[in-house]
Amino acid sequence: MTIFTKQKLTFEQFLEQCPEEGLYELVDGAIVEVRSTRNHDDVANFILFALNDEIKRFNLNYVVNNTAVFKTVTAKGTEQGRKPDVSVIDKDVWRSNRSAYSALEVPIQLAIEVTSTNWEDDYIDKLDEYQRLGIIEYWIVDYLAIGLREYLGNPKVPAVFVFLLDAEGKYQRTQFRDSERIISRTFPELALTAEQILTA
Repeated sequence: MTIFTKQKLTFEQFLEQCPEEGLYELVDGAIVEVRSTRNHDDVANFILFALNDEIKRFNLNYVVNNTAVFKTVTAKGTEQGRKPDVSVIDKDVWRSNRSAYSALEVPIQLAIEVTSTNWEDDYIDKLDEYQRLGIIEYWIVDYLAIGLREYLGNPKVPAVFVFLLDAEGKYQRTQFRDSERIISRTFPELALTAEQILTA
């Protein structure tokens, strides 16, 4: 569902006008409701709980949630409001103003998107915006294998892609399938395989 407005909204206007019930993003100046299937939610929640366990196990200075919204900017300078399926945020950043709504304007540590029918957003738009913002680590979890063949191969096979910023601020991509253990800069001790995530 898209809420149409006469003029394109800024990020601040989006925060003011965004409905309180439901989850929304600001895309090309319009408020867009984020909806997902139970399967999608199961995969996202599995990751969220696993990362939360990792944070507790090692007493890491992170917060993990599925509600954080932050401002990105497109190549054309358009402000967007993005809400990853899973966000890992520096606890000091998150708690710097706890009475504020959950919108952030600084890069988070790790953004995870679980692909759905709007997979182009994850593979193209969000990839560019997250890299531009300087999010250190970005995962695309393509459990449906609906992305491009250049990523997934032919035939297309479900995969987890981990993008890490290099010294030039560009994402370098690594693909994980089947029993391969996910290699994460944020969670170096993580013992999850691609199969565990993709079949959650």
